[in-house]
Amino acid sequence: MTARQHFSITLPLDLAEAVAAKIKAGAYRSAREVVHEGLLVLLDRDASIDQWLRDDVMAGHDEYVADPSTGVAADDLLGRIKTRRACPDRVANDRL
Repeated sequence: MTARQHFSITLPLDLAEAVAAKIKAGAYRSAREVVHEGLLVLLDRDASIDQWLRDDVMAGHDEYVADPSTGVAADDLLGRIKTRRACPDRVANDRL
């Protein structure tokens, strides 16, 4: 049997209502199941962010350290972001 730790938590009303709604809809049998699933999703998201930081952010940093000419000034980057946001029909994968 898996070791367990008992917790007693207090949720804001909106979150408590969301838990109750999930149970009422039949998606979960108990508040414990809702919280359990939520924590699994949170842990998965955290792992994805950690992976992105290791793979993409650090790679970009290493590229910049190796050749600072590859960097983009903050003002230029902000301009590119504003341009992209003004043209929502642009392909999402366009490079900033």
